[in-house]
Amino acid sequence: MTVIELLAQNAAKWPDDVALVEVNPELRDKQTTWREYELVETLPREQARREITWREFDEMANRVANLLTIRGVKKGDKVALLMMNSLEWLPIYFGILRSGALVVPLNYRYSADEIKYCLELSESRALIFGPEFIGRIEAIAHLIPKINPRLFVGTDCPSFADSLDQMLPLASAAAPCIPVSDEDDGAIYFSSGTTGFPKAILQSHAALLSACYTENAHHGQTKDDIFLCIPPLYHTGAKMHWFGSLLVGGKGVLLRGVKPEWIIRAAAEEKATIVWLLVPWARDILDAIDNGSIDIDQYDLSAWRLMHVGVQPVPPSLIRRWLERFPHHDYDTNYGLSESMGPGCVHLGLGNVHKVGAIGIPGHGWQIKVISNGEEVPQGEVGELAVKGPGVMRCYFNDEKATNEVLKDGWLYTGDMAMIDEDGFIFLVDRKKDVIITGGENLYPVQIEDFLHQHPAIRDVAVIGLPDARLGEICAAIIEVEPEQQLTEEDVNLFCVGLPRYKRPRKIIFDEVPRNPTGKIEKPVLRKKYCGESLVKAQIES
Repeated sequence: MTVIELLAQNAAKWPDDVALVEVNPELRDKQTTWREYELVETLPREQARREITWREFDEMANRVANLLTIRGVKKGDKVALLMMNSLEWLPIYFGILRSGALVVPLNYRYSADEIKYCLELSESRALIFGPEFIGRIEAIAHLIPKINPRLFVGTDCPSFADSLDQMLPLASAAAPCIPVSDEDDGAIYFSSGTTGFPKAILQSHAALLSACYTENAHHGQTKDDIFLCIPPLYHTGAKMHWFGSLLVGGKGVLLRGVKPEWIIRAAAEEKATIVWLLVPWARDILDAIDNGSIDIDQYDLSAWRLMHVGVQPVPPSLIRRWLERFPHHDYDTNYGLSESMGPGCVHLGLGNVHKVGAIGIPGHGWQIKVISNGEEVPQGEVGELAVKGPGVMRCYFNDEKATNEVLKDGWLYTGDMAMIDEDGFIFLVDRKKDVIITGGENLYPVQIEDFLHQHPAIRDVAVIGLPDARLGEICAAIIEVEPEQQLTEEDVNLFCVGLPRYKRPRKIIFDEVPRNPTGKIEKPVLRKKYCGESLVKAQIES
């Protein structure tokens, strides 16, 4: 059994039931009502709301698979997917899998150079991309001659690509005769460590399927559930939580936008029963209700039964506020990694709100242990969290050294420091890695430090995360200025315009940068100085 077989089963059982809905509230807000908008002549992808049935989903996946085969893609090849969330994203994803190729989802935040790096690292043979990425792909098109075909999803296809929209109707809608088993390689996802260089995570079809059962066991999706999906689909978390709905044929709603009123309106109008939020979005919703910009009484949210949060530590105060507003909601926290196939190798568990602050207990089918100096530590002591289960990656693709550092006897060493309390609940107490998680996105200090080092007035720099009530962490740059040089915060902010907006430091601190005798920055010293107690504890208590 594979996830592509699940899709075929759903198409056979419920061919005319709606499988996926795309809601684009920005387009809708340009009109006063849905009906007025529907009277406007638009192109298919310019509609405020679109939907497809399970039959249409299945047939589009088949057409994508057959088109790739016609264009020379063979079983075991890698096909990169670079698109914003849309109704086409998942059918294309499944079409790549159905062709026998490995799907390689790319982060839509990647720069042109990062896209090139990931294409080469994953040995991708082909690329499917959307209109938002024309400029970035054009910048590297001459440097990736082996990427063929390059298929463009949208109107006004650029000259360096072929139009998937024009070619897809010519491909067969019949299932291709390409055997795919659960032991085959299925996908390559990307993750990064403190160096900032992405690692290619190789996952099997069996791992993809395991995510369906893990998620469904945690949250009990049924055919009647409607999952509102907001995070980007390239992320294992978003897609693998939806996999719990795939298992039972439940409807998924893709919301393009994160404004509080958009989330509440979509949840009400689509009758969503399950919504997965990041901490900033949940906080923004509560703030909007409290300040009166959202009148919650104007929305019918009676169908909404479960809100769960992942990616970053969750302040208990936030969940207390949430349950005061929505006392009928079940709540869960999910902890996972791309290396563990996403949806929750650890989760809090429904009914365990009294333990908010913990990441929880082992997920369905998973084992955990906390290790220090090669030995499992007693309850209450701190060590590195290791997990073992059906979603553990096969390896870091083409990186044996990095693989051996984190995979030991089937156990995945997460790099997160944790402790287990007397009730068996796991608490993160610090990070072994220096990655900053801000609003669910990873920032890699070395990349930002390297950029800032280019400024002639900067002698030394260290980038750390500071606790932030809304985003979890913000990026702070501690800057040591060259003697006899002058540098202001405004100067640094102006210089950082050369960085993508989400990578720019939110706080500038002028101070000496401490280094140990080997030349390494003593970031624990900086965290103690500017964060007080440990970063995670500060976040939890905020």
